[in-house]
Amino acid sequence: MRRIVPVVDLFSGPGGLAEGFTGFRSPKGRRRFSIALSVEKDRDAHRTLRLRAFLRKFGSGFPREYYDFLNGVVDEEPDWGDLHPNEWAAACDETRCMELGTRDASTFLRRRIEAIQEEHGGRTVLLGGPPCQSYSVIGRSRNAGNHKYNVDEDDRQSLYEQYVTVLARLRPAVAVMENVKGMLSVRKDDKLLFPEIMHSLRHAGGRSGYKLFALSARTSGCSWGEGLEPNDFLVHAEDHGVPQSRHRVFVICVRSDLAATLPDACLPRLEPERGTVSVKDVIGAMPRLRSRLSRGDTPDAWQRAVRAACDLVDASQPLMSRAEEKRFRSGLACARATANRHALPWRNAPGKVDLPERCLTALREWIFDENLERLPNNETRAHMADDLARYLFAVAFGRAFRRSPKSCDFPDSLAPNHANWYTGNFDDRYRVQIADSPCTTITSHVAKDGHYFIHHDPGQCRSLTVREVARLQTFPDNYFFHGSRTQQYIQVGNAVPPYLAYQIARTLWNLLDHHDRIEGWARRHQSVPSGRKRAPRTQQLPRVAMRMA
Repeated sequence: MRRIVPVVDLFSGPGGLAEGFTGFRSPKGRRRFSIALSVEKDRDAHRTLRLRAFLRKFGSGFPREYYDFLNGVVDEEPDWGDLHPNEWAAACDETRCMELGTRDASTFLRRRIEAIQEEHGGRTVLLGGPPCQSYSVIGRSRNAGNHKYNVDEDDRQSLYEQYVTVLARLRPAVAVMENVKGMLSVRKDDKLLFPEIMHSLRHAGGRSGYKLFALSARTSGCSWGEGLEPNDFLVHAEDHGVPQSRHRVFVICVRSDLAATLPDACLPRLEPERGTVSVKDVIGAMPRLRSRLSRGDTPDAWQRAVRAACDLVDASQPLMSRAEEKRFRSGLACARATANRHALPWRNAPGKVDLPERCLTALREWIFDENLERLPNNETRAHMADDLARYLFAVAFGRAFRRSPKSCDFPDSLAPNHANWYTGNFDDRYRVQIADSPCTTITSHVAKDGHYFIHHDPGQCRSLTVREVARLQTFPDNYFFHGSRTQQYIQVGNAVPPYLAYQIARTLWNLLDHHDRIEGWARRHQSVPSGRKRAPRTQQLPRVAMRMA
């Protein structure tokens, strides 16, 4: 039986990468990876991370008290340390709330890594995505407007160095670094930073260092310095069963001694899924919820506000064909019918909610939990009454044209009082998520106002909830997020989609399993007792393994 591979997870956030790796199991249901250490500095994200680590301590299923909490049987989260002290203590030891780079964190990591190495040697995995605000295109756009901002003095650009330091000390068999697409183009001291990062990863831990691979099946067999270009490291999440157009950089670092033994079939690669998963495939069957009003919210007030929004949008005359106008008007009719009939609830509508049959089967099984009677973290936010009309217009327009409207598509009667509305700088300020397509990239900005993530159902007339965003990020429905709703949005937006991480874990397991078989063969054949003949050549490993042995 193969031993479980320990994982060190840095800059963990709420645990997207960890969830994917620990969710990968053998055909008999045994975990292939376990988290030896997770480090996250944000207190709310750490609380989420710690709770999930605690739940993983129960191999046969989550505690009954946890489902009582999620299903509303009890109002407050139980005291886990009191109910299950051993499991809670183990989770507290596994997940640490600390900032990498500080003296205390460096001292702790040095000691913990020594302990992990002593127990497991180099048979470990390192994960992490250094915070990306200074790398992202949106973040750089905001910083450009700040005359006090100096890119060369932004310490966040060098957080990757903390990752490299741990890589050099831990010397894992494999490491995964994830980051935003903007990492490929960001500059420091007027030089591209990405080649510098790759150089540091490649030479971490001594002369032999690491070979750096991309996950694209098209580039399989190539490594950095052997023909790969920066864009080859981009992974398009929508190609791998994630209902989101999320493009992120993934660098797979394989220790050079291990990389030298790998046949082509064991090199890290992600094969695309057939077809894509749409927004409707994962959130279309969820309980219908109404938006709330930022002022004077009541069910009756919401109904009146939606009817007024329908009247205002109905009076607009966008240029469109007869078929487009039919689809446009059908959206208004749906919203009006909902508002005339009754006011929807605004949170935690009861009822077991599966995903539609058309959803990818593996993804549906990954997200759905039959023990849930309601969905956690599923409350709508409050909107201004004026915004309901803009949301409704955006949804009706999306139905008609199969795209979200730009600012120039809105009638003047619906234009918000924003100085930059007509400048074109933010011409997609009100963005509806098209039902039959993957969602646009979910980022932490979803916490700000929700205008970029408008629900496709005109009857609901609102932005997406935390749970809906979490489903689009492929978090299981039983994954609870701590903190304020703003903090929950930030955690989900910054995370790696767990279902994508699961697929990465699967391909890396093939690599590690091959390494285990080679090491086992080498140990058995290191010495042959006197008078005993070596095994026939037909029983020996192929040449690629023999060179290593």
